[in-house]
Amino acid sequence: MGQAQTRHWKKIWVGSAGNMVEWFDWFVYASFATYFAGSFFPAGNDTAKLMNTAGIFAVGFFMRPVGGWLLGRVGDRRGRKAALTLTVTLMSASAVLIAVAPTYAVAGYGGAAVLLVARLLQGLSVGGEYAASATYLTEASAPGRRGFASSFQYVSMTAGQILGLGLLILLQHTLSSAELHDWGWRIPFAVGALGAAVIFYLRRNMLETETYAEAAEDGDTEAADRGTIRALLRHKREAFLVIALTMGGTVAYYTYTTYLTKYLSNTAGLPKQTATLVSFCALIVFAALQPLAGALSDRIGRRPLLITFAVGSTFLTVPILTMLKHAGSFWPALGLSLLALVVVTGYTSINACVKAELFPTGVRSLGVALPYAIANALFGGTAEYVALWFKDAGLESGFYWYVAGCAAVSLVVYLTMRETRDTDLRRVGATPTSQERTETGTDTVPAS
Repeated sequence: MGQAQTRHWKKIWVGSAGNMVEWFDWFVYASFATYFAGSFFPAGNDTAKLMNTAGIFAVGFFMRPVGGWLLGRVGDRRGRKAALTLTVTLMSASAVLIAVAPTYAVAGYGGAAVLLVARLLQGLSVGGEYAASATYLTEASAPGRRGFASSFQYVSMTAGQILGLGLLILLQHTLSSAELHDWGWRIPFAVGALGAAVIFYLRRNMLETETYAEAAEDGDTEAADRGTIRALLRHKREAFLVIALTMGGTVAYYTYTTYLTKYLSNTAGLPKQTATLVSFCALIVFAALQPLAGALSDRIGRRPLLITFAVGSTFLTVPILTMLKHAGSFWPALGLSLLALVVVTGYTSINACVKAELFPTGVRSLGVALPYAIANALFGGTAEYVALWFKDAGLESGFYWYVAGCAAVSLVVYLTMRETRDTDLRRVGATPTSQERTETGTDTVPAS
């Protein structure tokens, strides 16, 4: 392995490891919600308690646009490394807060207030983490391997969730149900805080991407606009495209990852341990598929995978969720979950690099962060709450059609967008000048 390739892999490793810890902290909230829901709210039916905790989960998403703006700006003005270091600091602080939050019996709604503050901090952190890691992994990879390298973002995201579910399974088999509901749910947040501290040290010593470093060294005629809303507004079409292409993918992703365990236990009637094991096994296969699909996109392009996802999600969501409701046991539930996640892979494996490829260097981090965070606040973060709302209203099948409808909207976008695979990432400034295109021998990617 050459020295340059070693550097590429080192960047991918550090970026991915940090992303894994970030998303471990983010997802354990959802994974352990069934155990701590009763700790922060007064007595009531189980669905109402889950709706309260899901509401706070969704609130964290509404801070993601703020985090996307603040940390996207940092990433474009101070470097990808600076943004990644700051995101993990915020995540560590939020995990500590949840780990020590007082219960309703001790502090009334004060504990829920601490939980809310922690989720707001997590929203800030993740709002910047997605874009910073997407940009970092895309820029750190070789031109013909961007799909493969950036797919490790969802490998690490999913690995964080797998670790969270693995810890949940371990605790389910070592602690009693009463102990888990009483204090055992605090353990993953303490683990997450410790992991974030380790990643903080690694990111302090990580390498900056060559694309950003060269742009900073060469100077930029529009340096004052780096990472600003003004610069982003020059790319309104691309920003809208990020929101639209994210819509269907993020709803499907959160439906079959964070909400799946609750759906299997609260709707399909599977024991919590069985529901957790189904999610755990399905996510392991899902993570393994990401690099394969990412590498495929480097050969055939990004659009074919996105279109495959959208067609599958539009037409298969309703039957998959309907059959999952009546799965009844481990193997049918696992098979259906895997089918759904194979479909979702067409989006998750490449969406990071697609978004990064839409923007030039000076606004890439913000361009990915803010529109993506807005889409997640509107659709991804609310998916679980919308699902529970439909269930509480006795119209649960309405959620199935909602997920399919979001995918259908994104399908229209995928069919009309341009291919981004061969985009030159070393563009500097708001728009490449004719002189820059002549010097580099590149041009903007033609419409498909």
